[in-house]
Amino acid sequence: MINQTRTLLVVALFFVAYLLWQGWQHDYPSVPPPAPPASAQAAETSSGVPGASSIPTAAGSVAAPPLEAAAPAGNASVSPTPKRDLVTASNDVLKLTIDPRGGTIIGAALLDYPQQVKRGSPPVQLLDDAAASYYVAQDGLVGANGSAAPSHLAEFKPETTAYALAPGQKQVVVTLRWADSASGISVVKHYTLTRGSYVVELSQQVENHGTKAWQGNTYEQLDRIEPPPPPKHLLEFYNPDSYAFTGAAWYSDKYNKLKFGDFEKDPLHANVTGGWIAMSQRFFVAAWIPDAKQAQQFGSVETPADDASGKPRYLIRTVGPGFSVAPGASATRASRLYVGPKLQDRLGDIAPGLDRTVDYGMWTFIAQPMFKLLGFLHKLVGAWGLAIIVLVLLIQAATWKLTEAQYKAGARMRKLQPRLKALKERFGDDKQKYQQAMMELYKKEKINPMAGCLPALITFPIFFALYYVLIFSVELRHAAFLWIPDLSAADPLFILPVVYALTMLGQQFLTPVQGMDPTQAKIMKAMPVLFAVLFFFFPAGLTLYYVVRGICMLGQQWYITRKIDRADARARS
Repeated sequence: MINQTRTLLVVALFFVAYLLWQGWQHDYPSVPPPAPPASAQAAETSSGVPGASSIPTAAGSVAAPPLEAAAPAGNASVSPTPKRDLVTASNDVLKLTIDPRGGTIIGAALLDYPQQVKRGSPPVQLLDDAAASYYVAQDGLVGANGSAAPSHLAEFKPETTAYALAPGQKQVVVTLRWADSASGISVVKHYTLTRGSYVVELSQQVENHGTKAWQGNTYEQLDRIEPPPPPKHLLEFYNPDSYAFTGAAWYSDKYNKLKFGDFEKDPLHANVTGGWIAMSQRFFVAAWIPDAKQAQQFGSVETPADDASGKPRYLIRTVGPGFSVAPGASATRASRLYVGPKLQDRLGDIAPGLDRTVDYGMWTFIAQPMFKLLGFLHKLVGAWGLAIIVLVLLIQAATWKLTEAQYKAGARMRKLQPRLKALKERFGDDKQKYQQAMMELYKKEKINPMAGCLPALITFPIFFALYYVLIFSVELRHAAFLWIPDLSAADPLFILPVVYALTMLGQQFLTPVQGMDPTQAKIMKAMPVLFAVLFFFFPAGLTLYYVVRGICMLGQQWYITRKIDRADARARS
């Protein structure tokens, strides 16, 4: 027990230090490089068209257009579309708000995910064009050689302004139309929502009714500001939103991340086939997934702060290969937008590597298997709390022999207390001789004082893996168990931390302390209180794990100690 408790204390202290370091990195990021000269900024916005620099520039041929190095100027000077003209579209899990100007998706409500646990809480609004939380998904076309093309600022006409999935209907399709009478070019956009899916299918059909061939490219992009910091917490080191990765991500042959603070100094420029671009946050992600068979050009841009939010805007974009439409012909290009929760059993099937947006950081190698095991147990028992309890029982069964050796050694050490006390009185303040005599006694009695180290070390990776699974897996968000409304948040009644402290006191009662340094003995006595306070702020699911584990170990320790006592009593009789 002593070795186990010491190891657990080291784990907890290391963990707190790790979270403090992450919090420091979040609050005091590296200073970004200086802004470009004013002359360069003037050149970037010299077109005079509001939001023009957020539109990629087509090349003179049918090749993929180069992404602008300049930051997008944004759409601050474009008057907002009246609410009555906005288009709404919904299936059973997702409600979109689409601006006919360009077909920009300016709102995405996740109907199955309330913002808070309390009854009547509105759904999570992942996409939103409000100034304080600006985050939208845009798409459009750019023409080459002066060809007319509708960007995400062009005015489209919807067939109607409300689309909803009817009972028994599998899909709902939003249709937007744009036409240029001078060139004879028209474009039809279709946004398709499927029942039970967070994937929005986009098709852009170019029809050439003119006399000249049309050339251009499609593009899709995500444009947002950095979200406001999470609310202050009593213990700043425990606030998952403050150190969960929030920023841009993309996939080529591997998963890549781009922090908001790195947009200017390390912009994205890559040619990718079969990848995707995304904006990721703790539980949710929006990702454009272009045609996997066509080469794309990925890029990122940062804007200066605008007047509405006072914050810079961050844009990540994918531009498709150029294509040509002959007079009298038409051509269609398709892509998909995932806007929803990071469901680990679905993301990998939607696009390769999309499940990597569930970012466990350096503990991914063990957190992912831990989640899969928990998910399997959840399917068997039907509740995440019960799955955690079953997980504890499986781990305790697998490590029974190791903990048995630990408790047998502890029981034997307890019987040596009178002899250890005699050694202490014999050698007095000569600690070196006392330690030598104590180790000789252990050797003679065949007791290994380090027998408890291995079971304790096993808890080290489990502690971190389960912690990150609980706070970064959307499946456990708002997962209730008994009186606990959310296993990914702290126990609101502090019952579990108190129970854990009681199990530690019980284990200490059964554990010999003779020969321990007085300072260490005081620390051991204070540890139940220290851990109770620590677990006040940790996810209830993690505390539940350690409570059940502590009860199991207390029972095992009592059983083995009693078994050895009975064997000794029979031997004496």
